[in-house]
Amino acid sequence: MREDPMKIEFWSDVVCPYCGLMDHRLHQALNRFGHGEQVQVIHRSFQLHPDLPREGVSQIELIAMAGAPASTVDRVLRPIERAAEAEGLTPYHAVDRTLGPTDLAHELLAYATDQGRGNEIWTAMFRAHFGQARKLWTTEEVLDFAAEVGLDPAGSAEALRSRRYRARVAADQREAERLGARGAPFLVFDRRFAVPGAIGTEDLLAAITKAWAEAHPTPQPLPVVSGADRICTPDGCAVPEPGTA
Repeated sequence: MREDPMKIEFWSDVVCPYCGLMDHRLHQALNRFGHGEQVQVIHRSFQLHPDLPREGVSQIELIAMAGAPASTVDRVLRPIERAAEAEGLTPYHAVDRTLGPTDLAHELLAYATDQGRGNEIWTAMFRAHFGQARKLWTTEEVLDFAAEVGLDPAGSAEALRSRRYRARVAADQREAERLGARGAPFLVFDRRFAVPGAIGTEDLLAAITKAWAEAHPTPQPLPVVSGADRICTPDGCAVPEPGTA
């Protein structure tokens, strides 16, 4: 029987509203899963807008820059906010916020992971951005956040100054693309199957259950290929019928 934890790899960007919602849903699903303590969540980076200006742009400006219709706000983003509110994740600013390049944020998250606080800090960053509409694009903004969540100030500053996590962040994205990701969120369950995009908590729980069942199959009796009746059991040994070989 397998003893190592089942792994869920979760590729996301901290400015992706579906990703913040899926982080919340993943917590909810694992709280309901009977073997949640034996599941390891591994957050990985997938930058959606690396070329945005460091000062950031508003969500409305980004929609215009992408050439998308203004109706995207009411057709896509407001429903995400309503879904978050219905699931107890409030406030949740998918529209009234600023977006920027998240390279430094992801590098801090990689540092936090090496400090054993990866999952906790990913969730905190989602809540800072979507709950408070926080900007997390400049070194100063990211280090202010690091101090608020109790990461070592000197270690955080060195991680961003040296850019020693830049290669890891880039490698995360290449790996997601190799596995078939075209965007975020992108979840991979024990390297058995992937879920591209956001799904509901019930479907997420079903995916976790499926991956667990595949990794922990219930032993089944072997198929019988002969009908031989010469067998001894705790109740005695069988006697062949007269005339049988």
